[in-house]
Amino acid sequence: MEQNQNNRSVEEQRRRRAENFRMNVSGGYDSDNPSDREPQEINSYSGQDVKEQIARESKKSLKKREREQKKALRARNKHNRRIFRIMWLVSVFLVGVMVATYIVTGMNDLLAINRSDNSSVSVTIPAKASLDTVTDELVRTGVINEGGYFKMFARITKSGDEFAGGTYELTKNMDYQAILTNLQGKSSRTDTVEVTIIEGMSVVEIADKLVEEKALGDKEKFLQLCASDSFDEDFDFLKDIKNAGERYYKLEGYLYPDKYEFYQNDDPMSIIYKFLNNFESKLYTKQAFDGYDKLYSVNKMMEKTGTSYTLDQILTIASIVQAEAANKEDMYYVSSILHNRLTADADMGVSSLSLDSTKYYPYRSADKLPATAGKNYKSRYDTYTLKGLPPGPICNPGNEAIKAALLPFESSYYYFCHDKDGNPYYASTIYEHEANLEYIK
Repeated sequence: MEQNQNNRSVEEQRRRRAENFRMNVSGGYDSDNPSDREPQEINSYSGQDVKEQIARESKKSLKKREREQKKALRARNKHNRRIFRIMWLVSVFLVGVMVATYIVTGMNDLLAINRSDNSSVSVTIPAKASLDTVTDELVRTGVINEGGYFKMFARITKSGDEFAGGTYELTKNMDYQAILTNLQGKSSRTDTVEVTIIEGMSVVEIADKLVEEKALGDKEKFLQLCASDSFDEDFDFLKDIKNAGERYYKLEGYLYPDKYEFYQNDDPMSIIYKFLNNFESKLYTKQAFDGYDKLYSVNKMMEKTGTSYTLDQILTIASIVQAEAANKEDMYYVSSILHNRLTADADMGVSSLSLDSTKYYPYRSADKLPATAGKNYKSRYDTYTLKGLPPGPICNPGNEAIKAALLPFESSYYYFCHDKDGNPYYASTIYEHEANLEYIK
C-alpha cells in the first residue's frame, strides 16, 4: 500500500516537471517577432540535409576521381600507342628484311647463282613420286638448297606432278627449269636395261621377259594396251585390222623381235611405241629376198608378188612358221605346206590347218594354262576346229619367218612333223604323214 503511494508521488513529480518545461519553452520568444524565430530555424536543421550535402560532395569527388583516371588512361594509351608504333615499324622492317633475304636467296638458288659446282650427282626418283618427295631428294643430294622455293616454282610453272621416276644424272649448277626439264624427260636417265626379244615370243612371254629384266613394272597395263586400239591413229597397219574383237591381243605379231634398251620400270605405252616404231621401220626397210637381185621392203615385196593376203594375214602365217619350223630352210617348207593347205580343194581332206601351236593360244601349251582357264579351255585360235587362218598371229615372228611367209618354197607337201631332235619330215598324203609319225616315235 505504501509502495503504491510512493509510485504515484513519483508520477506526479514527473508531470509537474514536464508542464514546467513546456511553459518555459513557449514563453521564451514572441511568435510574431522574426528575430525570435531565427534560432528556431537554425535549431531545426535536419539530418536529411546533411545526407544530401554529403552525397553532393561525394559525387563531386567521384567525378574528379573519374576525370583523373581518364586523364591517366589517356596518357597511358598514348604511351602504349607510341610503343606499338615502334614495335610495328620494327616488325615491318624485320619482316621486310626476312622477305627480301628469302627472295634474294631463293632467286639465287633458282638461277643457280650460288651453285657454281658443276659436279654430277645421281638422283633416284621413285615411280609416281610427289613434288615433296622429289624436292627432298634434290635437297639431300645437294642439287638445290632452297626446297620451299623449288616447290613454289614447280607449282607456279605447273610442273609439280609429272615425275615418272628413275635414276637421273644431274649437275649441281643447274637452274630450276633445267632440273625440271631433265626430271620430266628421259635424256639424263641412267637406269637403262637392255632386253633381247627372241623371235617367236608371244605378247604374254614378252611381258614376262620385260618384268624379269626390270624394264616393265606394270604387266597388267602392258597387256591391256596390247589388246586395245590405243595405237591405231599412229600406225596404219594397225588401223587396217578389221577383226580386233576376235583377238586376244591385237598387237600380237607387231612387237618386232630385236634388242631394245628401256628404262627401268618404264611406262608400258613408251615400251609399246618403241616396239611398233621398230616394226614400222623394218616394214619399209629395203632388204634382200632369195631369188631377187634387188632390195625390197616387205610392203614392196607384197606388191611385187601380188599376194592375195593382207599384211596381217602374212604376219599370221609368219607367226605359225616361226612357231612350227625347226630351222631357216624348214621355215620355207612349212610356209609352203600352209599355203598349200589354205588353197587346197575340199576333196584333199585338209580343210583345216590342224596346228598344235594354235591349240592353247595365247598360252604356249596345256601346262602353261592358268588355273582360272579350267579343264575345258578352248582357244578361239585352235586350227583343229577352225577353217583357214586363226584370227591373228600367235606370236611375234622375225624377219626370216616373214620372208618365208611371203615367198614359200614350191612343193606338193600338205603335212609335216619333226622328231625329238627337230629334224623335219614332209608328206604329200595322209598315208605318208602317218608313216613319218610312226617312224619318228
